[in-house]
Amino acid sequence: MQIKTFIFPDLQLNIDYLNERFRDCDDMIKKRFQIGQRRNHAFYLIYADGLADSVMIQDNVIRPLLVEPLKDYPRSLENWIIESADRRKIFDMEEAITNILAGNTLLFFDECDFAIMVSSKKFPVRGIESPDQEASIRGPKDSFNESLRFSTALIRRRIRDTRLKVEQVQVGVRSKTDLAIMYMEDLVHPEILAQIRTEIKEICVDGILDSGVLEQFLEKKVNSPFPQYQHTQRPDKVSSGILEGRIAVVVDNSPDVLLLPVTLNVFFQAGDDYYNRWETATFGRLLRYIAAMIAIGLPGLYIAIADFHTDVVPTDLVLFFAKARESVPFPVVVEVLMMEIAFELLREAGIRLPGQLGGTIGIVGGLIVGQAAVDAGLVSTIVVIIVSLTAIASFSVPSESFRGAFQLLKFVMIAFCTLWGLYGYFLGFLAILIHLCSLESYGVPYLSPTVHGGAEKDYIVRMPWKMLNLRPSFTRADARRRQNRE
Repeated sequence: MQIKTFIFPDLQLNIDYLNERFRDCDDMIKKRFQIGQRRNHAFYLIYADGLADSVMIQDNVIRPLLVEPLKDYPRSLENWIIESADRRKIFDMEEAITNILAGNTLLFFDECDFAIMVSSKKFPVRGIESPDQEASIRGPKDSFNESLRFSTALIRRRIRDTRLKVEQVQVGVRSKTDLAIMYMEDLVHPEILAQIRTEIKEICVDGILDSGVLEQFLEKKVNSPFPQYQHTQRPDKVSSGILEGRIAVVVDNSPDVLLLPVTLNVFFQAGDDYYNRWETATFGRLLRYIAAMIAIGLPGLYIAIADFHTDVVPTDLVLFFAKARESVPFPVVVEVLMMEIAFELLREAGIRLPGQLGGTIGIVGGLIVGQAAVDAGLVSTIVVIIVSLTAIASFSVPSESFRGAFQLLKFVMIAFCTLWGLYGYFLGFLAILIHLCSLESYGVPYLSPTVHGGAEKDYIVRMPWKMLNLRPSFTRADARRRQNRE
């Protein structure tokens, strides 16, 4: 717990204290000035170079204090001379130092036991760009960036309602990272809101550098491969979630926003599902659910059939499998693992390499490695097809974090099928289903609405907008109706 350090009425004592705290910090701009035309009083100005707007400080803070005649000192300092609307008194030195490091300007005066904080933040940030992880054909093309205030503004722009609340707190003993909790006051469950407030308050760590770090501190079951928070770059998706009674956590320095509570079905929803006709959106979602099954179970299913249960497929197909594997010296599981690991390496290389080069490596590398492996007799053509189809299916799921669970579960299913064949295949999916049934997010079942109900019209089938008259079950009970048909 930080000990409060009060600001001294003696200006020189404050200067000495700040010089000691900011020793060897050459990015701090510090200067002592005389106030007004008579120069009877002095003030000390300090701010962080690169985090503050120096032009604004010069024109709206320093110039008025140096030029304007001084009257009724020190009351006129706050009420008249300083030309800034966003300013306030600070009586604690630690709070003053935190504001300096956040990009604000601090003014210390002689014969005053307080400092005046003037908002002067001007961080180096990216512009508003299109989301690179959640691209959509139809709908808004803007995305969050690393600035907390830019991100909250993009949400506020879409929800012009005073019931949209923004609670700003700091997390991290050393980083003091700003984060904002955003919610609709009349839609959110008070118990969920109180719980997330408490959990964030209890985090004690050196620094939170990204929303991914915060997510790992907040999640309940750390051993689950399934994400327990939804993170997104799209302001329209966050706004839609808030209007359903969910809570958004915006973290400074992170372009991703966390949404809670979360259910399995939200990871299969794409941004443009709600901007296209309901038939198109439903067909797309159905494909994604099928793709998820393929991404997890197809390699294991091939191993189970080829090694244990060849009698479940037609004879012609069995002969085709046998002919394709005539020159392959390895067991089926070995060639599947070889191709899966090779593909994962290519995908990892494509992510780490620069944009255009990364895409080229992924496509050309996959073609060359696959063809060379077949020509060399290391793998069969059917395995190349299965691994390629598995990769395409995994990329069909819109959520990057949910896609990561498929990468791990795919190898678990391969192990189960290698040991027990089709019995292992069904046992593997049963184990996954049991695990999903055990998960919940702030009291909401992970498999909702399958096991809980409440959003059947916006599940696998996305009904027309005119029929989506109820919010999901995690909305406050007395505010579930969102359309007045009358």
